Amino acid sequence: MTINIDKPGPGAGPVLDIDSLKVTFATDAGDVYAVKDVSLQVNPGEVVAIVGESGSGKTVTAKTILGLLPETATSQGAVLINGNNVISVSEAKLREIRGRDVAMVFQEPSTALNPVFTVGWQIAEGIRAHAGTGGGKVSAKEAKARAVEALRKVGIPDPETRVNYYPHQFSGGQKQRVVIAAALALNPGLIVADEPTTALDVTVQAEILELLRDLRDNYGTSIVLITHNMGVVADLADRVVVMYQGDVVEEASARMLFAEPKEDYTKKLLAAVPHLGRNSASEGMVERAHQGGKVLVEAKNLTIEYPGRLGSPAFKAVDGVSFTVSEGEVFGLVGESGSGKTTIGRAIAGLNRTTGGSLKVLGYEMLNYKERTFKPLRKEIGFVFQDPAASFNPQLTIGDCVAEPLIIHSNPTAAEARKRVGELLESVQLPASYADRFPHELSGGQRQRASLARALILNPKLLIADEPTSALDVSVQAVVLELFKEIQQEFGFAALFISHDLAVVDILSPWVGVLYKGKMVEQGLGNQVMGNPQHAYTKKLIASLPVPDPEEQARRREAFREVLHS
Repeated sequence: MTINIDKPGPGAGPVLDIDSLKVTFATDAGDVYAVKDVSLQVNPGEVVAIVGESGSGKTVTAKTILGLLPETATSQGAVLINGNNVISVSEAKLREIRGRDVAMVFQEPSTALNPVFTVGWQIAEGIRAHAGTGGGKVSAKEAKARAVEALRKVGIPDPETRVNYYPHQFSGGQKQRVVIAAALALNPGLIVADEPTTALDVTVQAEILELLRDLRDNYGTSIVLITHNMGVVADLADRVVVMYQGDVVEEASARMLFAEPKEDYTKKLLAAVPHLGRNSASEGMVERAHQGGKVLVEAKNLTIEYPGRLGSPAFKAVDGVSFTVSEGEVFGLVGESGSGKTTIGRAIAGLNRTTGGSLKVLGYEMLNYKERTFKPLRKEIGFVFQDPAASFNPQLTIGDCVAEPLIIHSNPTAAEARKRVGELLESVQLPASYADRFPHELSGGQRQRASLARALILNPKLLIADEPTSALDVSVQAVVLELFKEIQQEFGFAALFISHDLAVVDILSPWVGVLYKGKMVEQGLGNQVMGNPQHAYTKKLIASLPVPDPEEQARRREAFREVLHS
């Protein structure tokens, strides 16, 4: 069975026409103008990227296209899809438009899929829901067959079997493919993809981008791509719309925008994007720095296993890994989800037990360690978590959150604690007065700075930073990375910097280790590992990283295809 998709003929009108869109949210503090006056069009078979920082209005614009705004929102203007104004049509007509004419791919596939139903049932649900709106009734057997075909189209292996799988039986990248399959089930002419690759590793991201490109080239699908990743924009978009504080500040073809940005905000946005090989921490280095210095972390054939459940064998998360981190050194640890990098970071902090080999932290052997003897060393270790929103207690002020480690380990007076918190907040470029604010009153970047202040409050010798910038916009990420470099030089702590973003690691870490399926497959100076990778996995990792330059990215895309099929 095949899915028939009619490509729009030449001269066909726009698939999406947004004219003078304004969106206002009613809040207790008054109206908030999220989208002020946005007009844009998307043509058949075109990928239009809407880019900007958090709060720019890009996601609100995307949700308006499908009529997904909450009741507190008021919309004005027109959002035309196949001649229907989404803003003014009835609920019944809106249900008909969703799925058939336009579908959405959400940022986090785990929350978009229902865990209690098979993926086949969920894809077929959309097909059955639209039966009777022009196509007649669809039997359960036919709906399942179409779900199988949709899964095959997005590259899920053995779709006849896996159509009966539940979401938890798929990897993150496969779940995103399932979400795209569900969006394609009714052959919509337009897909709205809201940050579809943000939660994915770079290699999986490259595969999803290849899939979206295939949908455009082979099926004529139009795509509205919402993202803050300029590498993704360079890889996929035909045209780019730049938004800032609810307004469109610039619109141009992708090649023109990257080559000759006109607006200052666009220039700032592009300048903030990390680019592999630029501003490298290992630039000009030929040997490892800090050699001969005091070793703070030493792993020798480190093994960490998680026990199996219900008679299944143990899972080896870390398998025979060896490395060192010396005083004052930033060691970059890169790899995909499941490579073992976070497990290693947690083991160093005493949050995971080691099961084999040796791991010495500040001279203390972690194999079979005793909590009471390791506890005094905890104050020498700081930890910066991936999601600053989840790592703070929402009921405590920022000052209380930052002071907590100090109070636990040092028992200072209230005045001493407040003074120290104020000093730390100032050092991470936050006003001391922010100590009286609650976490929800700070932006993502401000929360991550406060998280860094909390990690540093005891003057640790070692800092573990686990994906500390992955949840941030590129411009905010650039500020936090620069701040991290300055703070590290000022305080002189050693750091284990964990990330799946090679470009970010390259900026901070002169010495880099690459993890793959629990094994350290390569380590060395950043300029050697990134510039002349030896292991096939490292080559794939580097080839899959999109760069913010459409012409260079086109060449890298070919290189990625070669690596993928070699």
